[in-house]
Amino acid sequence: MNKISNINLGGFPFTIDEDAFNHLDKYLKTIHKHFGKSDSYEEITTDIETRMAELFQDKLEDRPIVTLPDVKNVILTMGTPEDFGAEDVFMDEAPKSSGKWKIKTGKRLFRNPEHEAIAGVCSGIAAYFGIQDALWVRLLFILLAFTGGFAVVVYIILWAVLPKAESSSDRLAMRGEQANVENISKIIEEELDHVTKKVSEIGEELKSEFHSKKKVSAGRMMPKAKAQRPLSEIISVQPLPKGFMF
Repeated sequence: MNKISNINLGGFPFTIDEDAFNHLDKYLKTIHKHFGKSDSYEEITTDIETRMAELFQDKLEDRPIVTLPDVKNVILTMGTPEDFGAEDVFMDEAPKSSGKWKIKTGKRLFRNPEHEAIAGVCSGIAAYFGIQDALWVRLLFILLAFTGGFAVVVYIILWAVLPKAESSSDRLAMRGEQANVENISKIIEEELDHVTKKVSEIGEELKSEFHSKKKVSAGRMMPKAKAQRPLSEIISVQPLPKGFMF
């Protein structure tokens, strides 16, 4: 007989037995400790827990309770602490692979919101086929739109059918990479660096524009300053005409 608990993992409720809970709790504490000093701590840990919840949902099927083998196999998929550079808290408890739990590989087609021009369809197709620049896919759609016209219809259909890559797991699946702890943390750190770089570039552009406007404004003020007459000249009394008497 084993005690059970109700937990919330990644926004999903689960019933889990005591041994499985202790093992999962130790694993999650290791993850939180490892990424605790990262600027993307909240995003990384939230996405990892969400991905683990998805794996539990996929594998439990009709079973109501998460067991210790379930937790060990999810950890095998996500990566042990040693795999992502953390302290190995399990020592000799490393889970062994079983035939029932297979890691899904291969790319999935999504709309890519990170590099979207309209809806992210072209950039999603580019990521799926490994095309570095989505511009070529966009040019192809434009060419087909002018030649046959059916490209517009295809684009609208794909817009309606394809899901948007919202989570880090979706973006990794779009690239054909496994959604484990190492890759999830890596892609979130890359996105943070990308956003930081963009904000810095925008800041530099605004700063440059402000300085250029300031110079133009100062240049316009200079002629006015030169055109001003001295106060003594303005209030000076003109000499009286010759022969004038009071």
